[in-house]
Amino acid sequence: MGATSDEQARRSKDATGQPAGGDPRLDALVQRLPPRLAGTVDYLLQPSSRWVRIPAGGLLVVGGVLSFLPVLGVWMLPLGLALLAEDVPALRASRSKVFDWIERRKPHWLDTSASKK
Repeated sequence: MGATSDEQARRSKDATGQPAGGDPRLDALVQRLPPRLAGTVDYLLQPSSRWVRIPAGGLLVVGGVLSFLPVLGVWMLPLGLALLAEDVPALRASRSKVFDWIERRKPHWLDTSASKK
């Protein structure tokens, strides 16, 4: 953890001090990602990255639907939907329900003190 996680936490907060995605649970999940991927997701969750986030989310959803092809995978679908949820209120409500489920069933996923592998 140490300096890298502190740097990620600082980078993932906007000027108002809120997590980049607006939900501390999302921020906790992003902090568990490998540093390089976490940096990319942090960038995409910034409000100024909207015009990059929407096409990236759409492409990830399409890639998730086409997961039967080599290289593409089902992992792309939830990531794409999570990115699109920043800009689509109906998806934001669903994302909140998923986070509520994670809090009840898998609380260790949101534990920011867990070490990265």
